[in-house]
Amino acid sequence: MHPVLLIVAHGSRDPRHAATVAALAARVAAARPHARVETCYLDHCAPRVPRALRRLYDQGVRDVVALPLLLARAFHAKSDIPAVLDEVRAALPRLRVVQGGVLGPDALLTAALDRRMAAAGLHLPAERARTGVVLAAAGSSDPEAIASVAETAREWRRTAGWCAVRPAFASAAPPRTADAVRALRADGAERVAVAPYVIAPGFLPDRIVRGATEARADVLAPVLGAAPELALLLARRYDEACTTEPLPLSA
Repeated sequence: MHPVLLIVAHGSRDPRHAATVAALAARVAAARPHARVETCYLDHCAPRVPRALRRLYDQGVRDVVALPLLLARAFHAKSDIPAVLDEVRAALPRLRVVQGGVLGPDALLTAALDRRMAAAGLHLPAERARTGVVLAAAGSSDPEAIASVAETAREWRRTAGWCAVRPAFASAAPPRTADAVRALRADGAERVAVAPYVIAPGFLPDRIVRGATEARADVLAPVLGAAPELALLLARRYDEACTTEPLPLSA
């Protein structure tokens, strides 16, 4: 048997979050039909990580790849998830759990952003050349996470042909979405679009929407959601974890 693919999401009190995670998990399962795909959460939603792993263990599972549903390596990927996985390993020493990599930065993410902007009505090259984009992430105090968003912004501008792409953050780091919209206008962008660089709806994504509305952005794209590019990226992170740290077959 192949290792279980366990998606580890942050969690939210907003029911749209869990619905998005479930839809994304279904896409991942279709992309990797040989692997059992499960979901769990760090907070707010059930099952939490320890309970999900205990349930798998009680069902006879001994090999798991835990994939953080995160766009960048920040506190959750570096501290929260490793800590909870270490606790489970200590309690269940026969359970082998490998933590996979975060999703970004990656060309598939900019492809997913392209999909969402096209859905919002921006797809012609001439339109893109006149449009400045605010890449609005949830935010982090971790420099590596901030740098990852900036790298994605630079790469997206290069590949998609926007006149500018600037990062913004809903929390923890400046600039805020509304400020970035105003700055692009001040720099001469004919039209300004906001692209939420978040996976699922929730508290911080709603803050991005409010910032875009406050600054009167011309276009507001949907969140990434259960985009097929994200499902493929999760499947690839699973393959990478299985390849770089070979897992024994379950009994």
